[in-house]
Parts: sequence; structure tokens; C-alpha cells
Amino acid sequence: MTTLSHPFEQFAERVLPSTLGEDVRCGFHMLARCHPLAREASLDFAERSEQIVFVVRGATKLVAHASESRDQVVAFHFAGEVFTVPEPDNYSYSVCALRECELLTFASPEFLRLAEGEAEIMRQLLDSTKLSLRRCREKTIALGRKTAGERVAVFLLGMARRIGVEQDGRVALELPMSRRDISESLGLTIETVSRQLSKLKDDGVIETTGRSGIVLLDCPDLQRRAGFLKRTA
Repeated sequence: MTTLSHPFEQFAERVLPSTLGEDVRCGFHMLARCHPLAREASLDFAERSEQIVFVVRGATKLVAHASESRDQVVAFHFAGEVFTVPEPDNYSYSVCALRECELLTFASPEFLRLAEGEAEIMRQLLDSTKLSLRRCREKTIALGRKTAGERVAVFLLGMARRIGVEQDGRVALELPMSRRDISESLGLTIETVSRQLSKLKDDGVIETTGRSGIVLLDCPDLQRRAGFLKRTA
């Protein structure tokens, strides 16, 4: 059984200011719930209020559940990231481990009450919320207006910013999600995602390594293929 101390210390280092009073810090510690998840295991939030989630380690996908067992990959999250799981309304939500992972969850109403008057904590939450909204807007535009090739380019550039490792002018990615996860997230078929990745490889923009490794060889070209607005001087 995983103890709470070490995961909470990682959360505190990432989110809580060092000047925070000990009584408030203890309040967050008591509120936190630790959830170790094996690969492909899910944490269901169907019966819970809105939650604030911190990924201690590993990688996850947030999944929305509609009627007739229709699921949608909403977002991917990685170690060190904070995100919000909405309260169930028209849909319910779960967080699925793409790799073995560990999560800390906090009931949002209680968390926000503790954070009242703590400007640094609220700024951290606001920054995380703005980042999530930016990714949602990007995804909405991609799903509504962009071609399959542009969607895949946008996805790879997003992963490069979040989990990419620069190596001699290249960016190496070790993707924890499956091609199926990628295709569901982008609103494409697995075959279409595979074709687009093959095209990028044939064009010398990327190379693949093993089952989940991708190296971005030409990020400027990938940027051009993403369908972003061309800025004028």
C-alpha cells in the first residue's frame, strides 16, 4: 500500500508555496487521497463532486462516458500536471492509467475553501486551467476545421512541448498512449493515424523507434503542416 507522505510532498513542492502556514498545509494533506493505478486501470468519478487531480508519476487519459457505452478521450496528462475532473452531469468521467501511475485527488469545493486567501495557490490553479482551456480550444479547432495530417501534426507538437526530450536538434518522444488512444482523441481512425505517421516518416519529418518512440527531425516543417495561422511581419 502506498503511503501518502511522499506523493503529497511532490504535490506540495509543485503547487503549495513554501510560506504556507502549517495548519493550512496540514488541511491539504488531510484532504488528499492517494490512488496507485496499474496500467490500464481506471479511477471512476461517476459518484463524486468536481475533483482536482495531481499526477504524481506516470501518464493518464481523461475519458468522458456518454450513453450506450460511448467513450471519448478528452485529454492526456503527465507527471507533475494538475487538472480538474468535472462533476458528473451530462457525462461521467474516469481517469485511466496509460502506464503504472499514482494520483492525488482533492474534492474541489474543500480544496478551494482551504485555498481562499492564498494567492499563489490560486494562481497555480488559474495557470493550469488556462493551459487546459488552450488545449481544448486547439482540439476543438482541429476537430472542426483541420485535415487529418494537420491534426496529427498538432498532436505531435503538443506532445513535444509536454514530454519531448531534445537531442542534438531533434525531439524524442516516448508516447505512453496507444494508436487507438491517439485516433480517438483526434477523431480519426487508427488506419488514418498510421497513414499520416507513415507519410511524415517518408517525408523525413519524423522517424519511429520501436512501438512507441517517435523522433521529430524537422519541427519547423511539422509546424508548417499543423495549419497554424501564418504571422505576417
